[in-house]
Amino acid sequence: MADPGVLTSTTDPVSQLISGAIVMGVFVLLALEKVHRVLVVMVAVGLIWGVTYLTPYHLLSFDASQAALDLNVLVLLASMMAVVGVLKETGVFGWAVARMMNRAGGRPFVLLALIMWFTALLSALCDNVTTVIFVAPMAYQMARAFGIRPAAFLLPVVIASNIGGTATLIGDPPNIMIASGAGLSFVDFIVNLTPPVVVMMLVVPRFAAWYFRRDFAAAAAGGPLLTDVSAIADPRLLRWALWISGLIFVGFFTHALTGMPTAVPAMIGAAALLLVQDLLYLRRQRPTLDERVHGLLDILEKEIEWPTLMFFAFLFIAVGAAVETGLIDTLATGLARVIRGGSAALGLTGAGTVLFAALLITWVSGVLSAIIDNIPFVAVMIPIVHRLGGSLPGDTSVLWWALALGACLGGNGSAIGASANVTVLGLAERAGTRIGFAEFARFGAVAAVMTLVIASCLIATHVLLGGRVSALAWSVGAGLALAATVVAWRRRMSQIGPSLSQISPGPGGSDRPC
Repeated sequence: MADPGVLTSTTDPVSQLISGAIVMGVFVLLALEKVHRVLVVMVAVGLIWGVTYLTPYHLLSFDASQAALDLNVLVLLASMMAVVGVLKETGVFGWAVARMMNRAGGRPFVLLALIMWFTALLSALCDNVTTVIFVAPMAYQMARAFGIRPAAFLLPVVIASNIGGTATLIGDPPNIMIASGAGLSFVDFIVNLTPPVVVMMLVVPRFAAWYFRRDFAAAAAGGPLLTDVSAIADPRLLRWALWISGLIFVGFFTHALTGMPTAVPAMIGAAALLLVQDLLYLRRQRPTLDERVHGLLDILEKEIEWPTLMFFAFLFIAVGAAVETGLIDTLATGLARVIRGGSAALGLTGAGTVLFAALLITWVSGVLSAIIDNIPFVAVMIPIVHRLGGSLPGDTSVLWWALALGACLGGNGSAIGASANVTVLGLAERAGTRIGFAEFARFGAVAAVMTLVIASCLIATHVLLGGRVSALAWSVGAGLALAATVVAWRRRMSQIGPSLSQISPGPGGSDRPC
């Protein structure tokens, strides 16, 4: 028997209109940047609950809101922030920044390409949110060392994380959901999505270098900047941290065997690392109880970005209202009608209809993923794509790649389009740098359009040439383009010349040679 105290969400047009207006209002207020983003989503959730309990339109009850919270994302974020906090204590980030800067010969353009490719590769191997938690502090220190705006490194890094996460099944949560719903394997994603992602990563860093050319030109005008490669502050703690971090990633990769959500190994690893840090500290010091408690709280209070976690939690509830009232389902069903109607109106052939459907799914998914979280949208779209696939002629597997590409790449279009975006903005704000919603969109939206155009080319070749021929052609093309880029890279690096003698950095690590 149902609990009479539990309200069920109403799915009438008025409820959908109200929830849609609230979600759109959140987006508009975030774009205007007049109110802090956490306050915006808090007010939105307050409106949702107020309408639910004080009017006949039940958008989302308090009990249902608990189900809308993605505890896996929240715990994963908090745990990995704690792990990164301990890694900071070892001095490894400063060491890595110095090594990469010297490798780049002090040239910001070269350093940008290095950090973007490193981010994309790491995002393909693990969750992109985890990636940016590790990489963002490094990118921030690089920008500080060059004396340029942190956004010039942080924005390209987050864009690269979302692009790299598109390449594999485990790189982005929507891919995991699509693989499960469509019965696709890890190899399927590698064969079909990795080649276009390589092409995107050959194009987007060039765009980033052009977009931030004034920042980099000012930094490069001071001549080559080399940095002292300082010693690791705590080698023993670093060894433990690397081993534990490696085991955390093993937990991520073996999800299919263990059934553990990604938050579980992350939480276990964070707890173990904090314990190791405390035990190693006890070996060197004889602290009072207050000092030990303060050491733990230093990580929990200063390194975990609690406002970002609150933003995620309230945003999940706001999107949950759109899901429960049927608004997202209505939008997805409308997409199916448009595909059928457009095909009939244009008199398309079977292949033309599939191409039209795939391109429409790609761009609609891209636009909506820039506005709302792509996870609930993909969850609703999976059965829609199943139904479309059964009603369209020919090979309709391209519809799944269209959904994956649109949902993952479209997240670059706005500051709230992907979890990695929100995480980086929160970390930057904690470090004293505010990257606005509009500033993110000016760069991210263009990058999103560029990558979606490349994705559209993949989809067209998949339909016109067939899946196997298309995958082979893209693999060969991406391989040749990458090889040519590497050759040009090595030639350019050889022209930099031998490294200058080590230079002792001044305050902030940004002094240049006299």
